[in-house]
Amino acid sequence: MPFSTAQKTALALLASGVLFVLALWALAPVLTPFVVAAVLAYALNPVVDKLVAAAKGLPRFVAVLLVELVFMVAVLGVMLLVIPILAKELPQVREQLPELLDRLNHSLQPLLVLLGIDFSLDLPSLKKLLLSYLSSNAEETWASLLSSLKQGGSAVFELLGHLILMPVALFYMLMSWRKLVASVVMLVPRRWRAGFDSFVDETDAILGQYLRGQLLVMLLLSVFYAAGLRLFGLDLALPIGVFTGMAVFVPYVGFGLGLLLATTAGLLQFANTGPSMALVMVGVVYGLGQLIESFVLTPRLVGERIGLHPLAVIFALLAFGQVFGFVGVLVALPASAVLLVAGRRARTQYLASKLYRDQP
Repeated sequence: MPFSTAQKTALALLASGVLFVLALWALAPVLTPFVVAAVLAYALNPVVDKLVAAAKGLPRFVAVLLVELVFMVAVLGVMLLVIPILAKELPQVREQLPELLDRLNHSLQPLLVLLGIDFSLDLPSLKKLLLSYLSSNAEETWASLLSSLKQGGSAVFELLGHLILMPVALFYMLMSWRKLVASVVMLVPRRWRAGFDSFVDETDAILGQYLRGQLLVMLLLSVFYAAGLRLFGLDLALPIGVFTGMAVFVPYVGFGLGLLLATTAGLLQFANTGPSMALVMVGVVYGLGQLIESFVLTPRLVGERIGLHPLAVIFALLAFGQVFGFVGVLVALPASAVLLVAGRRARTQYLASKLYRDQP
């Protein structure tokens, strides 16, 4: 039975989609900087357009440079929040390590005796070893660093190459974003152009709402964590709280890093009053923060705006990340938005079809 023209077109589109997915999977390591640049260009292009429109006569390349520079400074600012945390925690670790080990030994010994385990820490040797490691001189540190670079040199150079390539790719994509989009739209058959434009506009609206909602969630959580940790008297409340709030954009990893930093800072600062204060602080602040994020902020500010359940967002991130790695995490949300719009339209067409209306 010969295929009709519509069937041939559908098969061709299906085959093209499969080939595209296979190519994306095979070239994932190479495509990483370009995919990152494309996602950032999509998010930053409206800012560039508004800046060019507001400042009449401003060349586009100047607007692109300004927007990209501000974005890079903001990202570096979030990353540099870790520096004052580590600069204060590392000396405290060296000073309080002996006392912390003594308390750990006193706490563990009764429990081990109850369990019938005959074990005791060799505290003098352990203290000497750890203090020697933490107090190692610069030559030993550089030697260890150079040794690590030799062992994983290719991975380090690949990361550096990506970090250098991404801003360059982002600049050129922002400069020619309209041309890139127009070149893709031009490939769409004319008879499908109206439906395609409507589909893209709806997908773009969903992604825009998601990004705005996620940014608002990050800002609110930064204020909450910083204020909550400060109420417990933590000296590093501001950098740890802001870092935790901004890092929640990366599922699980950002929250986990913030929790680790807050726990370490609390144990070191409240060493004289015992670890209970630090544990209560972390449990209350981060427990409430996770509940507020999961049941209030994300569902209302993100999920309701895009019509996608938070569990679906988490599943999309995990599924795409498992299949495509880091590139998959980057394309998970755009792909989910496309699938969401496609599902809505398929459902609408099905409900309007004879197949559904003719059901008994």
